[in-house]
Amino acid sequence: MSEFMDTRHSFPVHVAALAAAGLLASCAVGPDFKPPDAPRDARFVAAGQLPPQTAAAPLPGGEAQRFVDGQDIPGQWWTLFQSAQLNALIERALKNSPTLDSAQAALRQANEITAAQRGSYYPSVSGAFEAQRQKASGAAFGIPGFPASYFYNLDTASVNVSYTLDAFGGTRRQVEALQAQAEYQQFALQASYLTLTTNIVAAAVNEASLRAQIAATEQIAQSQQAQLGIVTRRVVAGGASRADVLQQQAVLQSTLATLPALRAALAQQRNQLAVYCGMLPAEYTDAQFDLDSLQMPQDLPVSLPSKFVEQRPDVREYSALLHAATAQVGIATANMLPQITLSGSYGQAAPTLDNIFAASSNVWNVIGSLTQPIFKGGQLRHQRRAAVAAAQEAAANYKVTVITAFQNVSDTLYALNADADALAAEALAERTAAQSLAIVQAQYKNGAASHVQVLAAQQSYQSSAVALVKARAQRFADTAALFHALGGGWWNRTEALADIQKPREAP
Repeated sequence: MSEFMDTRHSFPVHVAALAAAGLLASCAVGPDFKPPDAPRDARFVAAGQLPPQTAAAPLPGGEAQRFVDGQDIPGQWWTLFQSAQLNALIERALKNSPTLDSAQAALRQANEITAAQRGSYYPSVSGAFEAQRQKASGAAFGIPGFPASYFYNLDTASVNVSYTLDAFGGTRRQVEALQAQAEYQQFALQASYLTLTTNIVAAAVNEASLRAQIAATEQIAQSQQAQLGIVTRRVVAGGASRADVLQQQAVLQSTLATLPALRAALAQQRNQLAVYCGMLPAEYTDAQFDLDSLQMPQDLPVSLPSKFVEQRPDVREYSALLHAATAQVGIATANMLPQITLSGSYGQAAPTLDNIFAASSNVWNVIGSLTQPIFKGGQLRHQRRAAVAAAQEAAANYKVTVITAFQNVSDTLYALNADADALAAEALAERTAAQSLAIVQAQYKNGAASHVQVLAAQQSYQSSAVALVKARAQRFADTAALFHALGGGWWNRTEALADIQKPREAP
C-alpha cells in the first residue's frame, strides 16, 4: 500500500502491472482439452470385400468406377460431373442461399462473442465527471453557529480501474469454451455448404431421372396406343375379340395414369432447386437437366481413415462441442475457488473547475477484495458434477458421430458397387425386354402370338425401361453421396481455410 501513497500519479501503472503479474502467474483449473485420436487401424470395409473397380454397363453413365485410396477431393467436387449447367446452378446457390447466410451470421456472432469475452483478460477502465450543487443544513451536523443553510459546489473528475485476477483460470476457460463454440459454428458452416451442394446435385439428378421416366413412359404409351390400333383392326377383321381391345385400353390407361404423378414430382423437384438457390418457385427458370448431360466420375477418392475424422465437418463439430464441454468443467471448478478483485480510482475534486487540477484536489482509493464461497447449499458442487456429466455426454456423442461417419462411407461404397451391378443387370433386362416385345408384336401381327403374350411383353418392357432410368440416376446420386460422406473437400477451398485458420487469440 505504501508504494501507492509515495507515487500517487503512477497509480494506474501499478494497478496494470499487478494485474498483468496476476494473469501470468495464474493457472487454469479443470481438464486441458486434447482432440480425440482417430480410430487405430480403422477401415471403411472389411479387407477384400470391395473390388478395385465397379462393373461397367454399355450405356452413357455406365462406365466402370475405380476406388483410389488416399486420393484428395477437390473443393468443387461437383465439377467432376462435367456439367456447366450444374456448375452455374451451384455457384448461384452459394451466393444466394439463405441457409448459408444464416450459418455465416451465426459464425460472425460466435466470433464477436468470443472477442468480447477476451476483454475480461484486461482491467476495466472508465472515466467519470460529476458536477453537483448542494444545499446543506447546519442542524444536520449539530454544529453551533453553522449557517442555517449552506450552498456549495463540487466538481469531480476521476478514472476508475477494476480487475478480477484470473487466479484459477476461470476467465480463460470461459474464453476457451466460447472459442470452441465459434469453432463449432465454423464447421457448421462447412457442413451447411456441403449439404447444400450435395442436395443440389441430388436434386438435379432426380430431376433428370424424372424427365427420363416421363419420356420413357410417354414412349411406352405411344407404343401401346399403336398396339391398340392393331388390336382394333384385328377385331374388325375377325382376328381378335372385343375383350382384347378392352385389355389393351386398360393397359394404355394404366400407363398414362402414372404420368400426372411423375409430372407433379418433377415440378416439385424444380421448386426445391429454386429454394436451394434462394428464389421463389415462380422465379426459377433454369434449363432442364437430363442424365445424358452428366458424366460419371470414374476415379473415386477414398480418404485414408487416419485423416478422415479431420475431414468430416460433423465430426469436427462434435469435437468442438466436446472441447466446449471440457472447458465448462474448468469454469465450474473455478467458481468454487476464491475470486480476487482489485479496484481503484484516481481523480480530482474541487469546488470550482478552475481549481480541479490543483495538487490539493487529488483524490484516490485502492481496494482489494477476496471472495470465497462458503455455503451455497451444494449448488457449486452439483454444477461441477453436471459439467462433468455434460463432458461425458459430449464424448459419447463424438464417438457416435465418428462411428456413424465411417458407416456413411461404408454404406456408400457398398451402394456404389451394388449400383454398378444393378445398372449392368437392368441394362441387359431392358434390351432383352425390348427385343422380346418386338418379336411378340411381330408374331401377333402374323397371328402367331396371343394378345395376352403381347400384354405381358409390354408390361415387362415398361417395368424394365423405368427401372433402367432409376438405376442410372441412383448411380449418379450415390457417387455424389460418396463425396458428401468423405467431407466434400472443404479443406481445398481457399475461403474455408481462411475462415478456419483465422487467428483466434488476438483480442
